[in-house]
Amino acid sequence: MVESYLGKTVPDFTLEASDGQTITLSNLKGQKVLLYFFTSPGGGN
Repeated sequence: MVESYLGKTVPDFTLEASDGQTITLSNLKGQKVLLYFFTSPGGGN
């Protein structure tokens, strides 16, 4: 089941992008952001 949190506030977090840049969610304030979390079959191992 897919659950939508459209318009909801999420906790701030920081991650490393595939190009090595560090991205912090709070630095994107005021911009539209789409968060998509997924898992691969077998847990990604």
